[in-house]
Parts: sequence; structure tokens; C-alpha cells
Amino acid sequence: MSYVSEVLANVIAKNPGETEFHQAAKEVLEALEPVVEKHPEYRKNALLERLTEPDRQIMFRVPWIDDKGVPHVNRGFRVQFNNAIGPYKGGLRLHPSVNLGIIKFLGFEQIFKNSLTGLPIGGGKGGSDFDPKGKSDREVFEFCRSFMTELYKYIGADVDVPAGDIGTGAREIGYMYGTYKKITGLYEGVLTGKGLSYGGSLARTEATGYGLVYLTEEMLKAHGSSLKGKTVAVSGAGNVAIYAVEKAYALGAKPVTMSDSTGWIYDPDGIDLKAVKEIKEVKRGRLSEYKAFRPKSEYSTSGHVWQVKCDVALPCATQNELNLDDAKALVKNKVTAVAEGANMPTTPEATEYLIKSGVLFAPGKAANAGGVATSALEMSQNSQRLNWTFEEVDAKLHGIMVGIYRQAAAAAEEYGHKDNLVYGANIAGFTKVANAMLAQGIQ
Repeated sequence: MSYVSEVLANVIAKNPGETEFHQAAKEVLEALEPVVEKHPEYRKNALLERLTEPDRQIMFRVPWIDDKGVPHVNRGFRVQFNNAIGPYKGGLRLHPSVNLGIIKFLGFEQIFKNSLTGLPIGGGKGGSDFDPKGKSDREVFEFCRSFMTELYKYIGADVDVPAGDIGTGAREIGYMYGTYKKITGLYEGVLTGKGLSYGGSLARTEATGYGLVYLTEEMLKAHGSSLKGKTVAVSGAGNVAIYAVEKAYALGAKPVTMSDSTGWIYDPDGIDLKAVKEIKEVKRGRLSEYKAFRPKSEYSTSGHVWQVKCDVALPCATQNELNLDDAKALVKNKVTAVAEGANMPTTPEATEYLIKSGVLFAPGKAANAGGVATSALEMSQNSQRLNWTFEEVDAKLHGIMVGIYRQAAAAAEEYGHKDNLVYGANIAGFTKVANAMLAQGIQ
């Protein structure tokens, strides 16, 4: 049995039932097989065993009282995975699906994503099974205050810097930051995604979506093409999807789909982004309202956006949303590129099918790294007590995403997997972390 197989079997045995974590570990470790064969020192120092075991896993109860005076108890998590190259960095997800396995999968992915940015940040993730949807501002505040009353013990500007994620937007970050400041008496950059009035960064809201499109454009450019004139299918309707659509339009593409948890829209004339922002950002409504803005559009609660004919697909909703049947539909419709805006939104079978079919494929740890990259830029601004302009941040983001694509493409070619960015991103992200771990000894 190979070293990678031994470690993977051990991960599955020690973490029963955590299927998302198993999936993430399998994808990364199998991609690293030629790297660990070339570097026996990794096995000698048990590097893969140390890499797949979090530094710590924190789980705690979060009691809060709703508007009717009824008490509730949710479960909170923070997994601090690896800080070999910098303080732990990763979002806080608030969603009923959250459990330890999902947080570990996200934290493990974050190690390599953060490494690819070239910035000094380690990997972590956290969240709760609390659902902010349908809750009043007071209820969300009560939850956030209770959540941070426990989490504050484990984080800090040079220790662990959480950010937003699904369910955690500017409102939630504000409530958490206020609670942290109240408890500790510290005014520091302990959270990113903050409001502009108290240390946030311009372009942070747009960053993941913009970064996704920047990397997609660079990938197409490297193969003699571009987004100009392309039809784009996008899933999701949160920040990532909205600003991916915005930047795709800016680069001459035509996005025609979006989706949320209740259904999806197809607008052959191109998505009316102003309408989507009104529905999702102002009214916090559902995409079923879109037809009132664009009567000729289609709304469906069955099937998925991937059945629509497109040149480029950008899955920006959630993990494992694009399956093998979806991949076959995309290939049948002659899709040329798929880039992941969400974390692991494509199943392993679908990923393999797309790559074997000659589709350019950019995995999430590379393609959606723009959000955490800009979070790290927010940390830099906080440390220096500076505010950069939108244009300054956007230019840095563009440079980072171009760099990520080139790193991943070069690593893939070096190890005999030309154009396979799944291998390239894993190898490039791993190498920096591995070298830092070796330099610091067995810790």
C-alpha cells in the first residue's frame, strides 16, 4: 500500500461519517502521489498525517432566545487546521447543514486555497447549524452575541481571523465584531468582511465573484480564447454568483442563469443584474420574483441550470451541486470551461468526466480564492491603519488570481498533468505548506 493510501485509509477510519472531509482528503492526497514519491522526507516526517489532522477542533453550544421568548440551543464550531504559513483564516458558515465533517472539509480545503494566494495565511473554518433566514435582526444579534461569547477565546488578529461565508454577511460580522470588541476591549482586525466604517475593505463583497471570473479569463486566454461573446451559466444567487455575473458582463460575456434554494431562472436575453440585486440584496427575497421584472424569462423548481446550453459554467452555490448527469449535459451542449465559485461544488465523478472530455476545469481552491485573498488584504490594511481604494484592491486581486492560475498550470505540467488544474492547484498549494512545516520541525 502506498503512503498516500495508508494516510487516506487512516483519515477515513479516524473520522467516521464525515463524508465531505473524506472526499476533500481523497482529492488532495491522490493528486499528491507523485510529489510524495519524489520527496521521501515527507513520509519520514509524517507530513501527510500531520496535515490531515487539525491542530484543534472546537465545538460548543450556542444558546439564544427568540422574539417569542423561547430559548434555542445551536452548536458552534471552529476547526483550526494548519498555521504553518500564517494565522488561521477561513469563514464562518451559518446554515442548518453545518456539522463537524463539513467544517473540516472546508478547513482542509482552505489550507491550500490560502497557500495559493501567496499571502501569509493558514487554514481554518467555523460556523453553526443556526439558520439566519427568516430571523429578525434582534434574533440574529442574540445568536451572534452568544456565538462570539465562546468563540472569542480562540481567535485574534495574529491567531485566527474568521470571515463571512454562507449565511454570514455584513450584518452578522458586525454583530460578532461588536461583541468581540466589548468582551476583549481590543480594536483589531480579528474578523474580515467588516463594514467600511469600521475597518472593512473596498471590493471585499465583490472579491470572490470577480476573482472567479479573472481566473476563468486567464485560463481561457492561455488556451487562445476569452470570455468575450461567451454564454455563461451561473448557479447561486449570493455574493459570489452576483458579482461573477457582474464581472462576466464587464468582460463581454452573457450570463443567462442563476439559482437559489427554491429554484432557478433562465433569461436568454441575459440576466438582469439590477433586478437580482433588488430581490436578493435589498428585499432578501427568492428568485421566483424575477419573472415580475423580466416576463420573458423562465423560472423552474425542477432540473438545474446545467441543462441550459452554455460555453462556460460557473457553479457558485454549494458543495456537490454539479453531478455526473449535469456534467454529461454540459459536455453534450459543448461547454468549454467550468470554474468552481463554491467550495467543491462538482462531484468527483463529474470532475473526472469533464476533464476527460477535454473541458477546461478550475477547482474551487484556485478559482474561488479571491475572497480569502481580499480578506488577507483587509488584514494588511487593518495592520497598517490604511484604506486602499477600490481600484487598488481590485488590481491586487486581479494579479493574485492570474498568479494562482499560472502556479497551478506550471505545477500540473511539472508533474505530467498538463492542463489539469485539479492536480496543479493541489500540488502548488501543498508544496508551500509542506516546506514551511518541514522548516519548523515536528510540531
